[in-house]
Amino acid sequence: MEEQILKQLAQPLLAWYDIHRRILPWREEVSPYRTWVSEIMLQQTRVAAVLPYFQRFMEAFPTVEALAQADTERLMKLWEGLGYYSRARNLQKAARILTEQYGGRFPETYRELTALPGIGDYTAGAILSIAFGQAVPAVDGNVLRLAARITGSRLDVLDAKNRKIFRSWMAAAMSQERPGAYNQALMDLGATVCLPSGAPLCGDCPAGDFCIARQEGCQARLPVRSPKREKRTEHLTVFLLRRGAAAALRQRPDTGLLAGLWEYPHVPGTLTEAEAARQLQMWGVNPTKWRKKLSARHIFTHVRWEMTGYVVEVDGLGPGDWLWAEAQQRERLAIPSAFEKFTAELKEGE
Repeated sequence: MEEQILKQLAQPLLAWYDIHRRILPWREEVSPYRTWVSEIMLQQTRVAAVLPYFQRFMEAFPTVEALAQADTERLMKLWEGLGYYSRARNLQKAARILTEQYGGRFPETYRELTALPGIGDYTAGAILSIAFGQAVPAVDGNVLRLAARITGSRLDVLDAKNRKIFRSWMAAAMSQERPGAYNQALMDLGATVCLPSGAPLCGDCPAGDFCIARQEGCQARLPVRSPKREKRTEHLTVFLLRRGAAAALRQRPDTGLLAGLWEYPHVPGTLTEAEAARQLQMWGVNPTKWRKKLSARHIFTHVRWEMTGYVVEVDGLGPGDWLWAEAQQRERLAIPSAFEKFTAELKEGE
């Protein structure tokens, strides 16, 4: 039944899309590379935030080969502020495989694409449909919401087995003539009309005449999602240490959260000034002037950081893995937006 309901969507959806489609740079000049980069950037990130990053990325790395050969530090710096930095690392890993094994060209099969780092079901579907004209669905959260509301499905969309069911419905229902436009139309409809906030603009929706959720008045209750796990909170004390014009940085490990990025030295817990002074001595630096105390918060997907920060002028070099970087050098290093307030404080003090 669900497939039959969804099969009614293609014609009115594409007619709606031809009038209302969003004008986006990766749509105006289509290539597998541009589609891939845009879709990776758009994961967990709003279109408006992605636009300037996409333009700068394409100017810096216009081809797969350019990305494969790029200096990793420069790549991470260009990505700074977009978050989810593993996306950038996987882009470069995949670019190197594409260069070495495929001569810089993209494979045109789902199996080969999903074997590349960072390319999953949705991204493979987007590349194959948009860049290669293949009738392969691209099912993300927006499409799951649309499908659940149009069919009235009470299946939990966070369950992996159910997501496969939704994908099979969308595969059966999608346009064979314009698969790329069909998938992009679904993206636009979910982003601009069938909104997740519980206030969809049903009067503007091309599926309004046959949408089960609209008929039953249950749009706000769909899709069904199992309760999310509570975010854990971690308390940190961050040290913004100045030695002349230089500030102390250290590089995070190559794996895990914010892997390979640069950060200000910090320790777990919320330290008093006396405890912070003892920590500085343990690091082999001596505080000469305590300038300021800060607080900041950053929320990741599964964890919340509550940060207390001290701005301190010091003597001494500290641990051997610290980098004392002046402003010009810091500008070339990727420092996560989690520390944005501390970076801004550093710039104000210069």
